Amino acid sequence: MNLDLTEDQKMIQDTARNFAKSELEPVAAKMDEHEDRPTFLKNLRKLAELGLMGINVSAEYGGSEAGVVAFSIAVTEIARACASTAVTMSVNNMVCEVIQAIGSEEQKKKYISKICSGEYYAGGFGLTETTAGSDPAGMRCTAVLDGDEWVLNGNKMFITSAEYAGVNVVWAVTDKAAKKGKGITTFLVENGLKGFTVGRAEHKMGQHASVTNELVFEDCRIPKDAMMGKPNDGFRIAAGELAGGRIGIGSLGLGCGLAAMDYAIRYAKERKQFDQPITNFQAIQWMIAESCTELEAARLLLMNAAYTKEQGRPFARQASMAKYYATEAAERACYNAIQMLGGYGYTKEYPVERYARDVRITSIYEGTNQIQRLIIARDILSALG
Repeated sequence: MNLDLTEDQKMIQDTARNFAKSELEPVAAKMDEHEDRPTFLKNLRKLAELGLMGINVSAEYGGSEAGVVAFSIAVTEIARACASTAVTMSVNNMVCEVIQAIGSEEQKKKYISKICSGEYYAGGFGLTETTAGSDPAGMRCTAVLDGDEWVLNGNKMFITSAEYAGVNVVWAVTDKAAKKGKGITTFLVENGLKGFTVGRAEHKMGQHASVTNELVFEDCRIPKDAMMGKPNDGFRIAAGELAGGRIGIGSLGLGCGLAAMDYAIRYAKERKQFDQPITNFQAIQWMIAESCTELEAARLLLMNAAYTKEQGRPFARQASMAKYYATEAAERACYNAIQMLGGYGYTKEYPVERYARDVRITSIYEGTNQIQRLIIARDILSALG
């Protein structure tokens, strides 16, 4: 088994790593503390210019076409400096993948290139609702066909980048009489349409630079051809893309964990207590060993999930395993990093508290880790017959 990166994958990794170190690290704390949107958006555009906004998107539509493994690696590198930037990068890839998979040729050419190039800062992924989080099939947002237009009514919650998205992929119920999950259709909704309002921004624990909003549809009319894919087939599409998104979120979590542990180890080598570096103490050594082993295992799980998807094979179980393990390993690494810094780890003077706040959401969004356990177990049991 060859686990070495290809030359193209190394190039993507180097590009992402260099950008993270030169552009993101110097401003990450400022963007977090002040929710500095102008700097954040400027960096999103730079990311697009480097070809990192459409890594797993066909070159025909403006993507880099570098594959899922390269995408996972790049998200990890960006997250080591700024999780807010990494999550926007991950969601943009999801939006582009949906449009590429089921959009018309006109929709692909119109929207994907704008996201990949940075003309649109972001694309919104409008699935979650107040009453439909872990159970997205229970959504209540509706779309009713009226002549040559669809009329949307309802709300979406916790939508990353909605405030500055150019277009949103939105799922809505189009057949109320259908069996649960069978009457949902996928649409493209541009920001700025009459009847479509981007609601309040959430005041979050972490990832402050990235804005998270509510979407409100009140008799919002969109063209008939704004529908993507087949009518009433949207939930299948959403479920499939969530599986892919879990690779992105697992990679983001891994980046946070690696950043926290890297900083804590460097600190511990310099920090002296009892007339010696604290790295001489077994308690510190064990925290380093445990976290670094878990993060390496997480990296390999993510590589496996990304490679399996890249090969066109079923990958839902692998993605859930990788997301579940990587995000929890990263949370433990951030906890250990704070412990290693002691009281300083609890202050904003040092970045490990930011890594800990940023990583906490990774075990929740793109499917909670409790849901991942269900997916994994059901897939294993189903395979046994």
